[in-house]
Amino acid sequence: MSKRSSMEISAETEGGTAPIYERIRNDILSGVLAANERLKISELAKRHNTSTNPIREVLQQLRGEGLVLFTLNQGARVRPIDMDFVRDVAEVGYQLEPYLLKVFVETASAEDIQELERIQSEIEALNFADKARHTALNNAFHEYMYDRHYNRVAVELWKQHRSILGAISTRVPIALGRREAILREHRELIDAVRRQDVAKSQEILSRHIGDAGRHLVDQLRIEQARSGRGDHG
Repeated sequence: MSKRSSMEISAETEGGTAPIYERIRNDILSGVLAANERLKISELAKRHNTSTNPIREVLQQLRGEGLVLFTLNQGARVRPIDMDFVRDVAEVGYQLEPYLLKVFVETASAEDIQELERIQSEIEALNFADKARHTALNNAFHEYMYDRHYNRVAVELWKQHRSILGAISTRVPIALGRREAILREHRELIDAVRRQDVAKSQEILSRHIGDAGRHLVDQLRIEQARSGRGDHG
């Protein structure tokens, strides 16, 4: 279990049970805070029932994640969560995940395969009936394979970007064809890991996450087009 940052702890102490960082971050990713909206420290402090210092620290942390932009003489504003941003975040995973997978494939035990099978069986039984639960199980499937990697910087970077994509994906549906592909590719990946075939496992994973990123961008494009028609209808 990773240690919580001192900023998260201080924010939790001053602002209630949920860390302020998580709440503001979720507001950005879910669209509650609109693209390019100015983030006024005093207003955020009042909204989250805290002092201004934790808000300043939160905004700096979100700046580091690319979710908040700072402009000279204008302060902080929400970065637009557009298709270019989603593509860029997805490409980080595309580069990281095959690297993180390699160690798992080389060291996977029979018990590891059983755990992947267990998670995947839950995913299949759920059959996308609950999107939040599906996302949690899907994250658990991938995290189980990557979390033993010695490079903790890479693992934490993957988790950060994965959570961003997960939050954005709540805005859009999963197409039927993509649902079928997710289930099929997970099974293919388990089989390749069972054989300890590193190259094949990485090939399947690269296709899996590449298609997932393109699907999300496509769905966001459809949503944007619908919103545009609504604005002019």
